[in-house]
Amino acid sequence: MRWLFTFFVMYNIFIYNAQPTAAVDLDAGEQIFSANCSACHAGGNNAIMPDKTLKGDVLADNKMNSIEAITNQVKNGKNAMPAFGGRLADEDIENVANYVLNKSENGW
Repeated sequence: MRWLFTFFVMYNIFIYNAQPTAAVDLDAGEQIFSANCSACHAGGNNAIMPDKTLKGDVLADNKMNSIEAITNQVKNGKNAMPAFGGRLADEDIENVANYVLNKSENGW
C-alpha cells in the first residue's frame, strides 16, 4: 500500500509541476534574423568584427553555443552589438536564437 501512495505522490509531482515548453519556430526566427540581424551577420558572418562570426566553432570558442547565451546577447547586446530587448518580444528573441544555433550547427 505504501508503494501505491508513493507512486500517487510522484505521479502528481511530475504531472502537475511540468512546465509547458514554448514551441520553437525556426521560420519565424529566420524572418526575424533577415529583418534585424542579416545586415551585420549575413551568412553567419560578422561585418563589424570579422573574427566574431556565428559559425559553430567560433560560437563554441566564445561560449556562445547555447540558446541561453545567444538569447542573452541578443536581448542585452555587447560591444558593437546593440540590445534588441526593447525592440523584439521575448518569443522573437528565442526564435532567432534557435535559428542562429540551428544554422551554426548545420554550417550556415
